[in-house]
Parts: sequence; structure tokens; C-alpha cells
Amino acid sequence: MGEPNPRANADDTSGKLANPPATPPPPPPPRPVSLLQPSQKKKQKSKVFRAFRSVFRSFPILTPVCKFPTLSGGLPDHTHRGTSSGNRITGTLFGYRKGRVSLSMQENSRCLPALVVELAMQTSVLQKEMASGMVRIALECEKRSEKDKMKLLNEPLWTMYCNGKKSGYGVKREASAEDLNIMELLKAVSMGAGVLPGNSEVEGPDGELAYMRAHFEHVVGSRDSETLYMLSPEGNNGPELSIFFVRI
Repeated sequence: MGEPNPRANADDTSGKLANPPATPPPPPPPRPVSLLQPSQKKKQKSKVFRAFRSVFRSFPILTPVCKFPTLSGGLPDHTHRGTSSGNRITGTLFGYRKGRVSLSMQENSRCLPALVVELAMQTSVLQKEMASGMVRIALECEKRSEKDKMKLLNEPLWTMYCNGKKSGYGVKREASAEDLNIMELLKAVSMGAGVLPGNSEVEGPDGELAYMRAHFEHVVGSRDSETLYMLSPEGNNGPELSIFFVRI
């Protein structure tokens, strides 16, 4: 037997180092967002309407006294369906089953969210409330002085009530990359409910994100009161949902 050749061993070692193990492929890029900016036409129209209303209010008007039964916070507790006193928008409630539910308001399903509010309620709890047939969510904040006045839906923090019971605090936030991805996935959905595959980094590989999307009538009562009424299709006896934004 001949002596081992150290040069051959060195060559073998260098050959192994020259072929390192393959690295895993990079994760796929995020889904491109093709959502559109909300149109400005309705905003201009609403300004003209507000100007007309302010002039109209200068005339003496006699109005009958009418009292409604109210919930906590002085909100009307009456069924409101199929009227035309407000603008129709797209509203989406979404969230992980064990996480908090969020509300997204869009001009329509193809537009970027105009408002995202994280509500003080777990998604699973809201689903149980919806099964009862009627849900009234009130988001309340304190009135500001005239110099600090801002648009109602720009308020950053809300005290939340669900069917008259205080639930905690709702928080307005900017739409995150995940929010935009969800709205992009649901762009073709005008109404409906279901689940989407969740983000494994948040809820684990088995996490699912539940959503419910519907048309809402957006009614502006005053500078301190706006309401969303969920519109159900004709002849549908599904759950009723109203969301009140008020300054008190």
C-alpha cells in the first residue's frame, strides 16, 4: 500500500467547499395593489349640498316633535333599510378569529380604504353577536373646542359600545400592507362572507382570517354624528348591523 497523498485530500476538500448547499428561494413578492384613489366628485357634491343646507336652515321651519326609543348614548334604535338619504359605500369587517376585528370603509370595492378602525372586540365575539340577528355598534368621542375641531371620522380614539355594553376602545389607523393585501384579494367581492388564508407570522400556519363585506348607507346627521347602516338584498332576512360615530 502506498502512502496517502495529502494533495489529493486538499483537492477533495476544496471541491466540497466549491459546492455549498443550495439556499432556499426568497419569499414571493407581495401582491401588487391595484386599488384606486377615491373619486373627488362626491366630495365636491357634498360641499355644494352643505352650502345649500346652511342657507336653507336660515329660513324658519316648523318641525313636528318626534321621539325615538334610544340606546345608551342617545342613538336611535330603529330599523333603517333601503332609504336613500345617504351615500352607498362598501364596508368590510375582517380579522383573525382570536384577534380584534377591524372595519374598512371604501367608496367601492375597487378603491383604497378611506377609513380603517380597529374595534374593541374579537372577531369570534362579533360573529356570535351577528348570529343574534341585530348588532348596534356605537363609537363615541368627546367634543372638541372649535379651534381644535376636526372631521368626525378623523378622530383617533373612540369609546366603543356593542348593543349598549361598553367593550373598550376603537382606534383609527392607517391602512397597513396587510390591510391593503386583504382589500386587493376581495376587490371582486361586492357582498359576502368567508375566510382567507392567514399570515403565518401572526396566527401560525393554521390561522384563518374571517371577513364580512356588505354595502352600507353612510348618513351624515351633523358635524358630530355619522351612521353606517348595512343594506341587505331585497327579501333577505339576514342580520342587521348599524355603526354609529358620535361626538358627545
